Amino acid sequence: MLPLSDDNPTERTPVVTVAFIVACSLVFLYQSSLGSTSGEAFVYQYGAIPSLVFGQAVLPPELTRIPAYATVLTSMFLHGSWMHLIGNMLYLWVFGNNIEDIMGHVRFIVFYVGCGILAALSHALTDPTSTVPMVGASGAISGVLGAYLLLFPHARVLLIAPVVGATYVPAGIVLGLWFVMQLLNGGASLGSQGGGVAFFAHIGGFIAGMVLIGFFKRPEVRFFKPGRTESFRY
Repeated sequence: MLPLSDDNPTERTPVVTVAFIVACSLVFLYQSSLGSTSGEAFVYQYGAIPSLVFGQAVLPPELTRIPAYATVLTSMFLHGSWMHLIGNMLYLWVFGNNIEDIMGHVRFIVFYVGCGILAALSHALTDPTSTVPMVGASGAISGVLGAYLLLFPHARVLLIAPVVGATYVPAGIVLGLWFVMQLLNGGASLGSQGGGVAFFAHIGGFIAGMVLIGFFKRPEVRFFKPGRTESFRY
């Protein structure tokens, strides 16, 4: 299922959300222009490889561009395919603007990057000896989803889903089911070899977002904000 929009208005222009979308898109365009061999080398240079991050291996000198620890940051701007990029950027566009709106631009940058780093480390800890690069913004975006769940569970999200087509669903249901699917798929993926979806990055990022949002949101912003058709009770 893919989200198209929500009915949750914002007051601020989401300049940081747009900037992250533009940055990821430009990096992927550059990555795609490199060709197969150079593109693969680019992923190894800037993707987060667990065994490198934890100092259990090193890249050949000709591939080393930045310290291994820095790849937990650079990896969140790389993507493996057009569909990977589009799916991530769609989720960021739908949910990121509201989170940026309630914490401000600078705090949102720190929050987003922090969730992304914690997500990358969550994935790496599941297999510290892995030599498979992790790329994608989904760990950081998962943090945004975790924050959104606590702040706006009653907001309605317009989804496109198989069989039912386009329909509005409460964000609490959408994001709750999404997280359960990550847990189930993450458990099933334990012990598997090779690449695939970094489900534990999603899980770690989501939990990080839920924990950190209390420190980053403006004090007057309430958790579990009622939907637009509901009323506040004092």
